[in-house]
Amino acid sequence: MKLNRLNIIVFTGFVAIVGVLAMQLVTLSRAYTFEKKETADKIHFALQDVVTKIYNDNHSELPAESPIKKVAEDYYVVNVNDVFEQDVLEYYLKNELQKVKLDMDYEYAIYDCGSNSMVYGEYIAQNGSPKPDGPKCVNCFSTRPGLIYYFAVRFPDMVHAYISSLQLYWIYTGILVLVLVIYTYSVILLLRQKKYTELQKDFINNMTHEFKTPLSSILIASNYAAKQEAIEANPKLSKYLGIIIEQSNKLNHHIERILSVAKTEEGIVSLHKTQFNLNDTLQLLKENVQLKFENATVSIQDSNEGYNIVADEFHFYNIAYNIVENAVKYGGASPQINITVVPDKNGLVLQFTDNGPGIPLEHLDFIFDRFYRVPRENKKEVEGFGLGLFYVKKICSLHGWKISVKNNEPQGLSISITIPKHSLA
Repeated sequence: MKLNRLNIIVFTGFVAIVGVLAMQLVTLSRAYTFEKKETADKIHFALQDVVTKIYNDNHSELPAESPIKKVAEDYYVVNVNDVFEQDVLEYYLKNELQKVKLDMDYEYAIYDCGSNSMVYGEYIAQNGSPKPDGPKCVNCFSTRPGLIYYFAVRFPDMVHAYISSLQLYWIYTGILVLVLVIYTYSVILLLRQKKYTELQKDFINNMTHEFKTPLSSILIASNYAAKQEAIEANPKLSKYLGIIIEQSNKLNHHIERILSVAKTEEGIVSLHKTQFNLNDTLQLLKENVQLKFENATVSIQDSNEGYNIVADEFHFYNIAYNIVENAVKYGGASPQINITVVPDKNGLVLQFTDNGPGIPLEHLDFIFDRFYRVPRENKKEVEGFGLGLFYVKKICSLHGWKISVKNNEPQGLSISITIPKHSLA
């Protein structure tokens, strides 16, 4: 895959999210381990105190070796090695486990040497009271060979207690996993859209280039044929050839516009900035527009007539021509376009105002979008692909200029281009 800015951003974002998620999982694992150790310590201390109290009641000496054996995560055997009563044991278990704030259910059983089996004691809730309807597991307690006076304690909800005590960690981890899934899905959609966009660009480029060669041949042959005496002598044939030449030129103009937009999209356009007189370029624009559209009136108001700007003159002329041409197309029977050049604190404002019907407010924000065309009540076909103003916006962005549009009162449209001071000579 070609390494570009998008790939770097996507890869960096993915690594960052995965890294944060990995850190969260490590933190969760450590918190789980710490919770297990803390719970085990609480149980050990509580059972040790129970044994101590039993030995004190019997006036016996405590053994040197710890009588507590951890058989499983939730199962402990305590070798008292001295006689004790069940009621006394239950009382001590309640008190000592409550002292260490061990908030979970437990059950216990006592070894009966007469029957060589474990005698089930009671299921105690976390508040210290017996719970007769608790999920008793009598067969979960097994005998330990070699021991005579001992009891066993089991904590059936220990794993659930671990999980519930770390609920905030689980929530944070779940949120991070959700973010990772959303990010991955968004990247897939983005790459898919990028692929479709590239296919679209390739199609447009190939299509327009394929059209250029036969169109050029048609124009050359038509222009040559139009100069022949037999054609000039026949008004009908001359008219038909004129239509062919005119429509071929229009098609060529559309193809050139599509190519220009495709180049700006791919960043291929390189601006050749030179210093030129703004008024001279606008006067040339005025003459060409009025030659092509005899019903159009173009006026220029320049308070200085001597402003020089530094820009790409070719593209500047094109964007100005596109704006004026749109005003003529939608300006009715007698379109009037007024071009005003006024200085302001930010530089220079170039404003194009027409007397057309304007644009509905719901469409005003979209006129610079690619292929966007404003729906018209007049069903008469107006030629174009919705690329003119998109091209204007792109060229202005490449120059670092700002462009805005607004409706006038009572009618008409104004498009303003702000040329900053750094573009003035």
